Amino acid sequence: MRIQKKRLFSSICFVLLVMVINSCILFNPNVCLWGKTVYKARTGERNYEFNGTITREVLESYLSRSITFTSFLRRDHLENSWNKGNVDDNFRCIANIGAKFIGRAIFTWCDEISLFQNINESRLLAERAHVMDPEIILQAAIFEAVSIQVESIPTPAWVFEEFGLAPEARNFTFNNMYDIGGEFDDFWGENTAVPDMSKLETRMWFCFLAATYIDMGIEALHLGQVDLMTRNDPGQVHWRDMLQRVRAYATINARRHIVICDAHVPNGGYVHDCNLMFDFHSFPLRPEEIADEPQQAELVVGYEDSIYKRSKGGIAPSGWTCDSLPYLVELDNFGISDNPGEDIGGIWVWGYDEITWYALQPEEYRNGWLLYAVQWLEENDPNGFLQMPGSRPISVAINSGHHYYANTASVNMTNGFNQEETIKNIWERMPNFYLHQG
Repeated sequence: MRIQKKRLFSSICFVLLVMVINSCILFNPNVCLWGKTVYKARTGERNYEFNGTITREVLESYLSRSITFTSFLRRDHLENSWNKGNVDDNFRCIANIGAKFIGRAIFTWCDEISLFQNINESRLLAERAHVMDPEIILQAAIFEAVSIQVESIPTPAWVFEEFGLAPEARNFTFNNMYDIGGEFDDFWGENTAVPDMSKLETRMWFCFLAATYIDMGIEALHLGQVDLMTRNDPGQVHWRDMLQRVRAYATINARRHIVICDAHVPNGGYVHDCNLMFDFHSFPLRPEEIADEPQQAELVVGYEDSIYKRSKGGIAPSGWTCDSLPYLVELDNFGISDNPGEDIGGIWVWGYDEITWYALQPEEYRNGWLLYAVQWLEENDPNGFLQMPGSRPISVAINSGHHYYANTASVNMTNGFNQEETIKNIWERMPNFYLHQG
C-alpha cells in the first residue's frame, strides 16, 4: 500500500513527536514550539464549555472530534432495506469513539413531508443523545434542495411576524422559492429546485426550518452549497439577513444560546467588512487519483477547488479574529460518473464520489487512509480538521446496502465497515495538536 510505504518513517517520527509534546504538556498545557502556541485543543486537553459565543479553542476542540453521521436522528432514513442501518448501534458507536460533533444528524433532501412526519421521534433521539453526553453538538443541515412537498407544511404566524408581515393561514409556497423556468428549476428531479436566497419565501423557509431544529436541541447548522443559492444575491445581503435572524432566535432558544453555522465554500469563504459569515468552513476532501496506483488517491494542495490553504480569515461571529478560519473536510457523496473505476480526474475519485471510492477500498487501506489524512492536514494546513466518516450514502451497493457505516460489523450491524476502532485509536493516541498560525 503506497501510503504505508511512503509514510512509514514520517509516521514513526510523528508518534515520537506526540510523546515529546505530551510530556511537555504535563508541565505547560500551552507549550510553545518554534515560537508558535500549541493550544489545548490540539494537545488532548480539550474544552467543550461555551454559552452564547464559542472561542476558537472550544470550536477546535469540537472540530477535532467531529464525525459525519448522516441521519443519526432519522430512524426512517436509516432502518430500511436500502440503507440497512441500526440507530441503537449508532448510539453505541458514537459513545465508544468519543465523538463530540455529530455532522448532518438530521436534514431533508426534497422529502419535507417525511421529515415532519418523523420529527417527534427525531426530537426524542436528540434528547437521548444529550442524556448520553450533554456536551455533544448535534448538527442539522439545510441544503440547496427543496421540493413541492413544502406546500404540505403550514407557515406559522411567527414566521410572518419575523419578516414584518401580517400572518396568513397558508402553507409554504414552492414556486416562490426559486425562478420558475430558470437554471435550477427541476434541478434535483421533477418538482424540485435550488432555493434562491434572494426570495423572501426561501428566507422564511430557512428560518422556520432552523428554528424547528434549534427547538429540538440542534446547536449547529450546515447550510450546503451557498454558491448555488446566492446567484441572485451576489453580496450575500439576504444570506446575512437570514443568518442574523437565525442566530437571534438561537440566542434565546438554543441549548447553549448559540447556533454554529458553516457551509461548503469553494471560494474559501464569505467576508463582509472583515466579518466572516460563518463560524467555520467546510468542504469535500477532494482526493486526487494516483495514476500509477490503481484505486488509490492522495491529498494535494491546489487540486481542483480544494480548500487547503484557502480558508479566508477575518472576524468570526463570536468576535475573535483569525488569518484563516478553521474548517472541516469530509468524504463527500454526490453520485457516480459515467466511467466508474477509471481515472477521469475532476472531482471524481476513480470515477466515484469520495465516500463511494473510500467504501470500495479494502479495510486495511481505509484504516490507513484516515490516519494519512489526519497527518497530511497537520503537515499542510493546520487550520483544517478531518471530519471522520461515520454514516453516509454511497452510490453502489456494498454489503447489500447503499450506505457506508464506520460501525464495527456485528449481528446487530451487518452493514458495518469496521472503521470504528480505527477512529477511536486515532483520537486517543494521536490527538490533533495543530500549530496555531493565526
